[in-house]
Amino acid sequence: MTQAFELDAPAVPPGGRVVDGLAGVALARRRASAARAEIAEVDGRSYGLFRLGGGEHRGAIGPAEGDTVSRLVTTATDLGVPVIGVVATSGADVGHGVDSLHAWGRIARAVTAASGVVPVALVVSGPCLSGPALLLGLADVVVVTDRSYAYVSGPAGVRGFTGQEVTHEALGGAAVHVTRTGVAWATARDEDEALALALDVLAYLPPNNGEEPPARRVDDPVDRDTAAAAAAVPARATASYDVRVVVEDVVDAGTFVEVRAPHAPSMVTGLATIGGMPVGVLANQPRVMAGTIDIDASRKAARFVQLCDAFNVPLLTFVDTPGFQPGKDIEWRGMIRHGAELVHAYAAATVPRVSVVLRKAYGGAYIVMDSRGLGGDVSLAWPGAEVAVMGPAGAVSILHGRTLAAVDDPEEREKQRRLLEEDYAARYCSSLVAAERGFVDDVIDPADTRRAVAAAFTALRTKRERHPRRRHSNTPL
Repeated sequence: MTQAFELDAPAVPPGGRVVDGLAGVALARRRASAARAEIAEVDGRSYGLFRLGGGEHRGAIGPAEGDTVSRLVTTATDLGVPVIGVVATSGADVGHGVDSLHAWGRIARAVTAASGVVPVALVVSGPCLSGPALLLGLADVVVVTDRSYAYVSGPAGVRGFTGQEVTHEALGGAAVHVTRTGVAWATARDEDEALALALDVLAYLPPNNGEEPPARRVDDPVDRDTAAAAAAVPARATASYDVRVVVEDVVDAGTFVEVRAPHAPSMVTGLATIGGMPVGVLANQPRVMAGTIDIDASRKAARFVQLCDAFNVPLLTFVDTPGFQPGKDIEWRGMIRHGAELVHAYAAATVPRVSVVLRKAYGGAYIVMDSRGLGGDVSLAWPGAEVAVMGPAGAVSILHGRTLAAVDDPEEREKQRRLLEEDYAARYCSSLVAAERGFVDDVIDPADTRRAVAAAFTALRTKRERHPRRRHSNTPL
């Protein structure tokens, strides 16, 4: 049975992990507070650990809690160690008035200062309400337990404003945040499992942005064939398949950890290793909406690209998409702006970037999936891949629609359509044509994918890229 995450214990073992050596160094241990904090080692690695929960007001944040947690985050940032927090809070402590609002504001400022400097992971083990719930949106990794819930405005507020009755779980339960909002990376049965998941993810990241991701010892040779990946992708462009089969065959065996899987499932994101070196993986998922990119998929991918780039994790992208999802509703909701988030994330990324076009790469969706035009370092493609503005059927309808409409005989019209589509595919869609024009670096045998990807990352290991000096870019948030 795993031991609980108790900061009062002499040696803190989150999720049953072993804390090495002596007990951690506690911060503000004697101060009356619903927050406890310390710097301690877990599995040989230092972490800034805090717990916010319990007390007289169910983990409500007052001045003492704000000081303790913000100090822990700031200290961990100064030390260059990751932060893990367990949170169960009823919100700002109303007993302290406006001081409590400023207290969680200080925590938010500390977490924002830590962003991109050290990884920040939060485990939600109970309620996380009101303004402090916004802290979840600032964290790099969020894992929620099955019985947790988080929202800014609760059921009473919803009822008073809209007249609608809603439960805590329906408004902001674990299932809501792992599927609809995408706030949570994963759900867990209990706190120990949640902490174990958070630690597993953080193990792929360096302790801070000044260090490289930790290498692992693996037994999977980088020069093996990827026969399973080659067999997984159907030749027919409209046939469905699970891209995760390809991903798991290309990366080191047993190392792929998918994150935010239930949210925006048309885009797969996760962490793995190749030759023992961590990589961030993104892939279109043809099993869901044919791999089209919608608003949630764009935001999910953009957030993941930024995380990997912040912590020096190279990016591996698998491309098989027919385009952006069409529709009036999605355009009204801001497909342009949210699609631009993914454009910005990839274009701004300075880590080594390798992409593999598996089958379809059409239009703007192809460009945003780390194309050469967006700054990708190495672009590979399988022989049957199609790289084009659009598919042959759509292109022929636009280019030759009037000519075909003038053919009276339906059989003859269909024959001419097929010939035109075949000609367009040969002249404009072939991966060999894309390679000849410099848009693809090499066309590879699918069985050679792992070898080619590993060789590319090895060659790019010393990549150094610098952006112009500025305060910050104006991202399309």
